[in-house]
Amino acid sequence: MTGTGEAREGGATVNTVSGGVFFHAVVQGRDITVQLPPAVTPALSGLPPRAPAFTGRDRHVEQLLADLAPLPAPVLDDDGGGAPQRAVLVSAVSGLAGIGKTELAVQTAALALRQPGWFPGGVLFTDLAGYDSERRLSPERALEGLLRALAVPGEHIPHSLEDRQRLYRSVLAAYAAEGRRVLVVIDNASTTGQASPLLPTDGITAALVTSRHTLDGLDARLHDLDTLDEGAATDLLDLAVRHARGNDDTRVTDDPASAVLIARLCAGLPLALRIAAATLAATPTRPVASLATDLRAEHSRLDKLARPDRAVRAAFDLSYRLLPDDQARLFRLLPLNPGPALSTEAAAHLADAAPDQVEELLRHLADAHLIELGAVWGRWRMHDLVRLHAAEHGLAQAAPDQRDAARARLFAHYEDTAKAAGTHLVHPFGPPAEHFPDRVAAFAWLDAERDNLIATATVAPAFGHAATVPHLVLSIAPYLDDRRYFDDWIALVNTALPICRDRGDRDNEGGLLNSLGNALWKVRRFEEAIDTYVECLAIWDEVEDRAGEAQTLNNLGTVLGEVRQFDKAVEAHTRSLAIQRALGDRHGEAEALDGLGTNLGASGRLEEAVDAHTRAAVIFRELRDRHGEARVLDNRGSSLQAVERFEEAIEAHTGAVTLFRELHDRHREAWARDNRALALQAVGRVEEAVDAHTRAAATFRELGDLHSEGRALDNLGTALREAKQFEQAVDVHTQAVTIFRKLGDRHLEGQALGNLGTSLIALDRPEAAIDAHTRELAIRQEAGDRRGEARALLSLGDALGETERLEEAISHLTLSVAAFREVHDRPAEGRALFRLGFAQYQAGRFEEAIKAFTPAVTVFREHDDRFNEGSALGNTGIALNDLGRFEEAMIVLDQAVTVFRELGQQEEAEELMTYWTIAHDSAG
Repeated sequence: MTGTGEAREGGATVNTVSGGVFFHAVVQGRDITVQLPPAVTPALSGLPPRAPAFTGRDRHVEQLLADLAPLPAPVLDDDGGGAPQRAVLVSAVSGLAGIGKTELAVQTAALALRQPGWFPGGVLFTDLAGYDSERRLSPERALEGLLRALAVPGEHIPHSLEDRQRLYRSVLAAYAAEGRRVLVVIDNASTTGQASPLLPTDGITAALVTSRHTLDGLDARLHDLDTLDEGAATDLLDLAVRHARGNDDTRVTDDPASAVLIARLCAGLPLALRIAAATLAATPTRPVASLATDLRAEHSRLDKLARPDRAVRAAFDLSYRLLPDDQARLFRLLPLNPGPALSTEAAAHLADAAPDQVEELLRHLADAHLIELGAVWGRWRMHDLVRLHAAEHGLAQAAPDQRDAARARLFAHYEDTAKAAGTHLVHPFGPPAEHFPDRVAAFAWLDAERDNLIATATVAPAFGHAATVPHLVLSIAPYLDDRRYFDDWIALVNTALPICRDRGDRDNEGGLLNSLGNALWKVRRFEEAIDTYVECLAIWDEVEDRAGEAQTLNNLGTVLGEVRQFDKAVEAHTRSLAIQRALGDRHGEAEALDGLGTNLGASGRLEEAVDAHTRAAVIFRELRDRHGEARVLDNRGSSLQAVERFEEAIEAHTGAVTLFRELHDRHREAWARDNRALALQAVGRVEEAVDAHTRAAATFRELGDLHSEGRALDNLGTALREAKQFEQAVDVHTQAVTIFRKLGDRHLEGQALGNLGTSLIALDRPEAAIDAHTRELAIRQEAGDRRGEARALLSLGDALGETERLEEAISHLTLSVAAFREVHDRPAEGRALFRLGFAQYQAGRFEEAIKAFTPAVTVFREHDDRFNEGSALGNTGIALNDLGRFEEAMIVLDQAVTVFRELGQQEEAEELMTYWTIAHDSAG
């Protein structure tokens, strides 16, 4: 059988078949040849009009155009073969109702038609109305329309799906063979079965399909369409209003804050944004802020997002009505989750079903784009407006869905699992807790569920679950502490405390007050923290909770140390330690020893501090509490630095860095690295110290811990000064001063100013150094910090001496000596006496200089500071020489030369021998 076709008047395609069999309009035959009309028919230019306001989709348009572009002819090799690239002939765009799938397809198709040679045959467009039960097109009806658009007369269109499909594909292939490639746009398909019969198969003709479902059965390139970002959403709002009312309507750009709010309340959904724009356009005097206010109320937002011809609710309803009962019930329950996303496990508790069954339901809802996949597999989220839509249906079906019971199961799941996770944080040395094999897994769950846990604690009282809140807050407090979510921590405790007080729950009230004190301490609200701990201790005394008392005393001691009340701090830690030992709580004993060691060191009891930290480390190691061991190793390293056992300190800090890294505690790892760098600097490993301080500061900056960043920067400045990089040192010290001033930490601001002044002296900028030390001195005096005041007086005196303001220098150095004597800091007193003597010598006050140098020698000798002893002796001899007391000068200079020779300091010894010779010759 052979067949021919010829074009008749009017451009219709007529098929003539010889040797074949006719079954009405159905053709059966071996070879069919179709000849096409010579001109493109109007039906092949039938795209819907494009919206003038279209934005935020450049990337998607670019990707689709790349799919639609015709491939060049393959390059043949010498044997005539080739490896042609496979064309992307079908592209499927899927997404939520109202997301703009049709508009994207129409805009892309219009652009593709303009490309020379891409689609000379034109475009076929059909809306399958797949989600509207009244308008839905079957594949048969859709093919009939497409064939008529291709100029096939009605009497030649077969009746069955298979024959219509065969004829349709043959006609498209004939167009392609004549170089008249057609683009087929299939809009709003609900299933693969509805769309696949309409797809071309000739290998040349391209198709673009849109659906609310992910039609992964089409063998298509899949494109998922998401909501518009905030900028694109506000642009769409503005463009749509201007198109309707002209460019003079600048309401959107005149009130950008309200426009952004509308964009957020519409959650970037183009349909909602276009309805909002239409609402504004319909009332040209209405301010944008008025509409934003209207949309704020969740219970009426979907009512407001409606126009006579379209509505967000109606669009969502079309998808919802197609859901099977089990999917629909889960869809209605999902808004009960108070956070933005939930896990499959949490959804299983909502549905009271097995996780594998619920996961299948969730996947179907995601395929329908009624929910979305989260950032990782196993987590799911809802578009804000879909959430409101689902909640409306959920309230209407509350009784059959057993909505209250579902919420109770969800809250119980969060409470119980948070408790299990918190156990790993509070007692990381214990056996594996239920749900989680280790600390890392517990943290991973808490990271994923943080928003849900916080939201649950916030809303639970409104739904009759107030008892959930204190337990949940206490369970997640250690996590919020570790991850530095201090504002959330404080807010949640303040939510839970009134609940405990109303219920007369004194035990949990005490736990929450202790937790609140810790949070206030971490945000450096020290006085409030101390008051909170004192209130907490009264409750522990009332309920006779000795363990709680010990824990709170230890925390109180730490904060008392922060406000430099070291004696009171040591007393609090000592009381805590005694209780922990009486209770036989080894872990609590280690914690108390660690805190005690820190404040013993701060109060100058350095060897006792090392001993306390050493004992704490032994206990933590025995208990296999690696996190506690890491903390105490870092603190022990600082104590060892204070007694100048720097190599041991480096070893301790290195161990802490390693453990914290293994435990994924980046914040404490950075602290340990910064402390280690101080020890490295002390033994002359300056370049390593600079690198370590720099890395620590970068980590703190990344983690948003401005206070610790300032501390690391200040330490970095001292290392840079040691490396003789004075400009860089001044720069980072200045940054540290700015940070501490911003945070209101006067103590560390003063410390950073002192370091800045020292670096400015090294940079030969004494006037700027005087300013820095003057500001430092004012802060120390304001705080009543006599030790800090003494150091500031010493530094300021030195800086004044550099500018030859010698009388002022002598005055400040004299006060410095007195202050160091008052705080019993003998080594510092010796240094101050030495500097005072030097300034007096420069001023020509030789007798006074000798009176300062002489006790300085005694102090340096007491502390085996041989170099400074030699220097003080040498300066004493020189002053005696200048007074003409040559015999005395020779004796003292001889002692100084002996010291320097014993130290191997030959240059200093030879210089002093010159003065000895002068004294000898002058003595005659």
